[in-house]
Amino acid sequence: MINSTKILLLFTVIILTINCTTEKKKENSLKAETTLKTKFKNNFYIGAAINDNQLLETDTLAVDLIKKEFNTITPENIMKWMYVHPKPDTFYFDMTDKYVDFGVKNNMNIVGHTLVWHSQIAPFMNKVKDSVLMTKYITNQVNTIVNRYKGKINTWDVVNEAFNEDGTFRTSNFYNVMGENYIDLAFNLAAKADPNAELIYNDYNLWKPTKRAGVVRLVKKLQAKGIKIDGIGMQAHYGLTEPSIKDIENSIIAYAELGLKVSFTELDVTVLPNPWDLNGAAVEQNYEQFEGDVKMDPYRSDFPQEMEQKLAKRYEELFNLFLKHQDKINRVTFWGVNDGSSWLNNWPIQGRTNHPLLFDRKFQQKEAYKTLLNLNN
Repeated sequence: MINSTKILLLFTVIILTINCTTEKKKENSLKAETTLKTKFKNNFYIGAAINDNQLLETDTLAVDLIKKEFNTITPENIMKWMYVHPKPDTFYFDMTDKYVDFGVKNNMNIVGHTLVWHSQIAPFMNKVKDSVLMTKYITNQVNTIVNRYKGKINTWDVVNEAFNEDGTFRTSNFYNVMGENYIDLAFNLAAKADPNAELIYNDYNLWKPTKRAGVVRLVKKLQAKGIKIDGIGMQAHYGLTEPSIKDIENSIIAYAELGLKVSFTELDVTVLPNPWDLNGAAVEQNYEQFEGDVKMDPYRSDFPQEMEQKLAKRYEELFNLFLKHQDKINRVTFWGVNDGSSWLNNWPIQGRTNHPLLFDRKFQQKEAYKTLLNLNN
């Protein structure tokens, strides 16, 4: 006859066994869960641009999502010249240190964005009219920042948006003072400061044949001079139907034929109507006359299922293209973590409600996200 002590012991063993089995099932389920970074781990890096609240880890929902879904990060603003190097002899590294520490801690591919760009520049740089002084300032900028993060930042967007839409050089103050030599200088300095870092030229609308041709000419000149350039960053601020998949594909092939890897560096898909004369993704464009116009902001209260499906279809087309050319592509980075943090809510028209990414304002997976996880790769 079994006494009460033995019965109690038996029940305890049974309960512990059940609990242990349940925990193991949960653990195995978590291990087996497919995310963006696990789905495409054998194809290319999957990343997001992160903002101040995310790298300070005050936006905990976003931080959890970043850690779970992405294996490469780009700083949205903190490394731009006006923030990190506002005066000739003044550098602010508090936020950039936190950004790099976040990436290192979470074993991520870390992107530095951006070393030389005409926009969001420190005011003192726009006053420089002498090539010797400009060379000194660019040298200080690149050497100081790249050396500080040598061996930690894996990829640098060295020069950003140096071309017009017709493939000619943008007449920024850099170009007005130094001509295209400022580009040579920046790449040479970055290569010497960290020979192991990947060096990229980054720009929008690089799917356009005329702009593409200008970049191809630049790359060939750099290569002929023995200047290191590893890749082209195609900013991918796209719409639901434009640009065409064929135009994007033609550019992937053209840049790869130069021996370069292609990165899609700033991917988002706007679902809102834009002014007809909007030209590319230049941040200085502003259309304040349309602020509050409901026709330009039709999805403020909800995002219809029909639009969910159109967005999902567009991302499916894009990623099928990326997978087709995965041997040429190094990275796909979304410009933001979720819809609420997207720059497209305030560009080119302030105060709109856009829905361009894979996660909604509550960090819930959208249909586009689920579509990507079901692709054949």
